[in-house]
Amino acid sequence: MIKSLKNISCRIVEEKIEGSFSTRFWMELFGNSAHFAIANILLELLIKEPAEYIRTPDPYVIVFAAIIQAYWLTRQAATRPHRFIGNLIAPALYNLTEILLEGIRFFSVPHHVAYWGFALTIGLLQELRFHLPPLYAFLVVIESVIRASILLFMYAIFERYANPEQTLSWNAFFSDTSHVFIGWAILLIGFSNGLANLTAERYLQNLRQMSAQLRTYSEWLLGRNLLSQIILSPNSLHITRRERTILFMDIRGFTAWSESHQPEEVVALLDEYYHQSEAIITFYCPIKLKFSADEVMAVFPTAQAAVHAAVELRRQIHPLLAENQLGAGIGLESGSVVEGLLGSTNIRFYDAIGDTVNTAKRIENAAQAGQVLISERVCEQVATVKLGAKTKIRVKGKAQPITVYDLEDVKAG
Repeated sequence: MIKSLKNISCRIVEEKIEGSFSTRFWMELFGNSAHFAIANILLELLIKEPAEYIRTPDPYVIVFAAIIQAYWLTRQAATRPHRFIGNLIAPALYNLTEILLEGIRFFSVPHHVAYWGFALTIGLLQELRFHLPPLYAFLVVIESVIRASILLFMYAIFERYANPEQTLSWNAFFSDTSHVFIGWAILLIGFSNGLANLTAERYLQNLRQMSAQLRTYSEWLLGRNLLSQIILSPNSLHITRRERTILFMDIRGFTAWSESHQPEEVVALLDEYYHQSEAIITFYCPIKLKFSADEVMAVFPTAQAAVHAAVELRRQIHPLLAENQLGAGIGLESGSVVEGLLGSTNIRFYDAIGDTVNTAKRIENAAQAGQVLISERVCEQVATVKLGAKTKIRVKGKAQPITVYDLEDVKAG
């Protein structure tokens, strides 16, 4: 369950940056896989009886093949984009189906054979982009010109049926000045589109790099779960009262220890302390995780998650600190907090405030090194805890002492 929540939050952020699967699929279909299919269908409608053509399986087969190719290429884009192989899927499916229906005479039509030529060329150009980065810009522009030449080729095929005497050779074809105009116009527009595509791709790449950087910085400040939440619903972090469980952890004797060690040693210990704490706490999907010197604060949606995190923190953090004759105390409290984005007009941050937070901190202050203390409220919400000694402690701001329990472990199930 926890891992699935983490995966969901990751996908939310990724989809906002890279686009959802459906968005990328439609871009792949109409930006690549469907080009020849569209041109082929238009040509067939012009050189055949339209009503008869739409009753044959031909247009539906070529569209279906383009859709399958686009789906495969979209799926592959998340791992290794095998563009050369992917661009051969549509012609392979189309040709295989049509050969079964029409036999080998299917290849007697030039534009059926041309499908393979264009697919091989475009697939090769796209594959080379990943292997020859210095030629990336050149390959993008050439690919656009090749795509535009699909129209020129299909126009020449159409003229073969409409004006056969002008298509006996390329010289005869281009003896007509209108054909020269169309040919140059198509190729130059293809070249122009290639430059536009290159500019758009570079701009999009810059946006993605900046978005990735901003995502990293935002996760540092908000945490992954909060970032996913605010992306989905920008108004969801308005200040409101909620039930939360607060966890505090602090290193005992850290100030005295740091005074007797070099700053580099202090930083190295804190880095490892933060690294392990983050890995453990984020596994249990906190709403917020905050570091302040040697103090760790985490806000959890449930007491169950907080208790499991506390037990795992003690198990893994204690050996790390024990190497330096140190230890950490942990305290937990459940109750109402007021949480949301606090701050001024230009500087805002997420935080949770209230008596529950203050009490959790006081409980942590009472914990000895290697000890986890939890309040009665936490005990009431988690039936699987294995408890040790029951103690009453006096905390600042409370007229009466509060009852805490030594958390020994969490029972299975």
